[in-house]
Amino acid sequence: MSIGTAKPDLEEQQGVTHHFINSHQLEDEVTAAQYEKEGLVILEEEFKDKDVVVLVGGSGMFVDALCIGLDDIPTDPEMKRQIQTELDANGLSPLLSELAEKDPEYYEQVDRQNASRVMRAVEVIRITGKKYSDLRQGSKKERPFKVHSFVLDHEREVLYNRINLRVDLMMEAGLEAEAKSVLHLRHLTSMNTVGYKELFAYFDGTMDKETAINQIKQNSRRYAKRQLTWLRRHPESHWIKFTDSETVIKEILSIFEEKRSIG
Repeated sequence: MSIGTAKPDLEEQQGVTHHFINSHQLEDEVTAAQYEKEGLVILEEEFKDKDVVVLVGGSGMFVDALCIGLDDIPTDPEMKRQIQTELDANGLSPLLSELAEKDPEYYEQVDRQNASRVMRAVEVIRITGKKYSDLRQGSKKERPFKVHSFVLDHEREVLYNRINLRVDLMMEAGLEAEAKSVLHLRHLTSMNTVGYKELFAYFDGTMDKETAINQIKQNSRRYAKRQLTWLRRHPESHWIKFTDSETVIKEILSIFEEKRSIG
């Protein structure tokens, strides 16, 4: 899934060790908890001979899992299977309605097109009888490293134009063929993601190709908006107005060195 996930190519990886690229099979579900566990092992090894490691993302939940830690929230395999059966039979709408009724706070935050996130919240609500948002307290765990967070802040119109162009370039690079190559795995959680699910619908004949491409752009813009909302939950982050890459890097390094000198 190199095109749809925008993996850095071999040239871009030259001289810098990268982790979590081509590291797992598509059939292997990687949860935020698993990412936290595996990521901490990598960081422990990297910090043996390095002072700085750069984390770039992506999913706010996964970033928070590694940098802050996850709350200890229960799970029930039988309940998970039951909810999956309901999803297969009735689609996502009934589960979204249940979530909106029982936990409106999380309903407003969650990616409502991300079935796994919605299912997880409903699972916890049914198991505990409590709101998922109340159990996600975000209590910070002790980490043997300091985190300095930077957010690239684009003007909204510029950001959306860049997203639209990115989708066009992905289609030119062969995203349609890549989606066809993983069509047989569409039942996996990892396949329920922007760029693939829209093309699967096109392959099914439920929408034409132009509509699918426009849906990818629209859903990518929505995802970016949710990313920004998530990032604003962290007031300690430094928001860097994007001008050009060189200027941005200089500004980040300047702030970073100042933070390190303060300790």
